[in-house]
Amino acid sequence: MPGENLSRDEARQRAELLSVDGYEVALDVRSAVGDGPGKEEGATHPGVRTFRSVTTIRFRCARPGASSFADLLAPAVTAVTLNGERLDPDEVFDGSRIALDSLAEENVLVVDAQCAYSRTGEGLHRFVDPEDGEVYLYTQYEPADARRVFANFEQPDLKAPFRFEVTAPEEWTVWSNGAGERAADGVWRFAVTRPISTYITAVVAGPYHYETDVYRRSLDDGTELEIPLGAMCRKGLARHFDADDIFLVTKQGLDFFHERFGYPYPFGKYDQAFVPEYNIGAMENPGCVTFREEFVFRGNVTRASYERRANVILHEMAHMWFGDLVTMVWWDDLWLKESFADFMGSYAMVGATRFTNGWVTFANSRKAWAYRADQLPSTHPVTADIRDLEDAKLNFDGITYAKGASVLKQLVAYAGEEAFLEGARRYFQRHAYGNTRLGDLLSVLEETSGRDMAAWSRSWLQTAGVNALTPEITHDAAGRITELAVVQDGERLRPHRVAVGLYRHEGTELVRYARAELDVTGARTVVEELAGAERPALVLVNDDDLTYCKIRFDEVSLETLRSSLGTLTDPLARALCWSALWNMTRDALMPARDFIGLVLRFAGRESDIGVLQMLHAWAATALAHYAAPGWRAEGGRLLAEGALRELRLADPAGQHQLTWARFFASVAASEADLQLLDGLLRGTAKIDGLEVDQELRWAFLEPLASHGAADEKVIADELARDDTASGRRHQLRALAARPSAEVKERAWARVVESDALSNALAGATIAGFVQTGQRELLAPYTERYFAAIERVWSERSIQIGMDVVSGLFPSLQGEPALTAADAWLAERPLAAPALRRLVLEARDDLARALRGQVRDAGSAA
Repeated sequence: MPGENLSRDEARQRAELLSVDGYEVALDVRSAVGDGPGKEEGATHPGVRTFRSVTTIRFRCARPGASSFADLLAPAVTAVTLNGERLDPDEVFDGSRIALDSLAEENVLVVDAQCAYSRTGEGLHRFVDPEDGEVYLYTQYEPADARRVFANFEQPDLKAPFRFEVTAPEEWTVWSNGAGERAADGVWRFAVTRPISTYITAVVAGPYHYETDVYRRSLDDGTELEIPLGAMCRKGLARHFDADDIFLVTKQGLDFFHERFGYPYPFGKYDQAFVPEYNIGAMENPGCVTFREEFVFRGNVTRASYERRANVILHEMAHMWFGDLVTMVWWDDLWLKESFADFMGSYAMVGATRFTNGWVTFANSRKAWAYRADQLPSTHPVTADIRDLEDAKLNFDGITYAKGASVLKQLVAYAGEEAFLEGARRYFQRHAYGNTRLGDLLSVLEETSGRDMAAWSRSWLQTAGVNALTPEITHDAAGRITELAVVQDGERLRPHRVAVGLYRHEGTELVRYARAELDVTGARTVVEELAGAERPALVLVNDDDLTYCKIRFDEVSLETLRSSLGTLTDPLARALCWSALWNMTRDALMPARDFIGLVLRFAGRESDIGVLQMLHAWAATALAHYAAPGWRAEGGRLLAEGALRELRLADPAGQHQLTWARFFASVAASEADLQLLDGLLRGTAKIDGLEVDQELRWAFLEPLASHGAADEKVIADELARDDTASGRRHQLRALAARPSAEVKERAWARVVESDALSNALAGATIAGFVQTGQRELLAPYTERYFAAIERVWSERSIQIGMDVVSGLFPSLQGEPALTAADAWLAERPLAAPALRRLVLEARDDLARALRGQVRDAGSAA
């Protein structure tokens, strides 16, 4: 990634100098199909398929005569004109920047370039559908890849109106942020946008299947709001596309946010495009939101999958206000959009849709992401120090999203829901179409809540780390509480608004009988309200999940969970207990085999399907990384037996049956297990009610391949059944999973030594390459990994670099990998900071796992 970075200081200097009046961007993407013009332009990149991009930027300069630069990543620039003067592209363009000297007060820059189609999901991504040969395009820019498509000033605080026009193949439809139509000359022209940042502009083009609806609402001023709705996917997925449910959640979200934000949706239409080979969940491009097409479900899925999709739809919708209407000045304040959208996604889902248990998923899944991130050496405050674009790319993490959302959830409890929402309304009114920093939001929240937001911010937004809260309880001879206190641990003690719940056995159930809500401050806080209460079987600190903390238990409570976790009736309380037990396992306070034992004992009684899926993921991680090596085989056998038992007990054709089937396939290892999977694939074995659809077939085939029970021909035969984009990904994953040195060598070469694979196919190959049961086979790649990553990081795009560095880290190789990682870090103090961060994070995860293995081994002594 040489020469592609942009520092915060450079962006600040440019923003002080320039202001942008508008962009006119003309793209010609006819070269995307066949052998049209532009297929192999760009002398410096022979063979690269390109498209023509002509950009006109009208901008002002605060100091006439000064110099600056525009951003562009392109194989070739045909012409550059500044204020009517033609400049020599070879002199002013260095591959990533266009030098702009002797600027006037008012300037017009015109850049005619040959830009490259992307195969990594960054810029203008080109995808050829193997099913029918159709070509599909879409853009993805955040944080700074619009410059791969058109010349611009690539920073969030230089907002401007955009006018796009696109010349495309005649049979295609094209979408952008504004409403558009094909003119008589065949060019698609789009309405000028309101002022927005470069990274949220968008173009989607191709023979997409497209469905429409409309949202209508009467506003408080008596006017009628009408928003055209659209939803699209590839033609090959049209038969699976449930646009009605997507439109239902969309309308529910628009109702919810209009009622609470008091600011009408400002961007006209609302299209939602489900696109192939997408690197992330979704992107909030105003008027043209993009999603990964995996949200179009090809087979049977559980309610949790629909809930996740609804959450993402609402998350992106919240961005229309938090992020698009009002945008951070620089990536330091990324939380101003991502933390809010993450919180608002769950808040709206619970308040407006059928997924009323959304806070259970948030507590169990999203916060687990945050807890991990906040204990890494790379942890950072929610308001981060983002020095450059590489820092920004890596800060789309569990702290910026899930911890920030957790902190906002606590803020609502601290300031009051209505004060919080009134603060949001004032924030939108004051800063519409502008850029903000932390202080801009805190000032309106202080106005509406009367609280000291500066002190709250110092504790929660401007410091890193997670606290642990532990109950201390004493009681008298009659079994009454004499004192209950909450003890807080951590490098920095914070104020916590918490609820403390007391639970007791009532018949066969574990239920709450008392609750106190209070502010925990300092190292020890007494819960006076609960003095004199009956001694509980379980004390749950942070009941109702009001704050962000790791929950700990007293000894009595822990024993209660060991014996009775499955009888805890409240799903949120149960999810919080599971999360706390997993944190204890990660912190080497609970042996991995004990956690696995709890899963085997109680997961079959878990009613919340999202929690159950998380338990399966945690149990698999515990076995692969935290269990003592000498116990892994036994642990794997126990998990497979337990999974098969629950699979056979689950209600036929239900979502629990499907979830247990997938988990069983992931842990199957014995000859009998593999024979059952093979029989289910061939139709010679049956489990009552279990429909083995195409997605489940691939889930069964991969473990067969990884254990040498399915060869290349079997995998090829399966691809013949499913020769689709999804099928190709599954095929590559299964091929790379086979237990052969030659197979691993080919997979390694395709990902590390070549850039022939697209982002999605490289990701599938990496996933297949790393198999937990093939530690000895993968051992030789530890040394090769550390020898290759600097070159990969320098030569490949940042997305592919991240995928390779994180995905191929030798986390299964124990102490030798830890030693190698320490040596690499010690020998390369000047390696790219973002690369060092990824290695540091993976090294820390490995060190944590090794501590867990020691704890687990000690429990057997």
